[in-house]
Amino acid sequence: MSDAKDDPKAGTGASGPKIEWDDSQMDSSYANVCNAVGTREEVVLFFGISNPPNAPGADLSVKLSNRVILSPHAAKRLANLLGNVVTQYEQRFGPLESRPKVTN
Repeated sequence: MSDAKDDPKAGTGASGPKIEWDDSQMDSSYANVCNAVGTREEVVLFFGISNPPNAPGADLSVKLSNRVILSPHAAKRLANLLGNVVTQYEQRFGPLESRPKVTN
């Protein structure tokens, strides 16, 4: 069993209501690429796997595996949550280097 600080189900507020996380039908998948697009009504996250091209300057192929659709409010909460997770990671293990953006 993981310790509480590493357990996503432990993310309940001390003063708020208890949250029961039902993971009985949860699937897991790995992604090394994420992209996002947004409209007034929703933010869509695309997750997938990219293998580096064999030759410099070659086209990059990304096999998309998951799409998550959020309300803008939920997307902002996710952005704050991810910022906190990355900050905690860097405090424990050191700074992460940002990779350059891939442009068309």
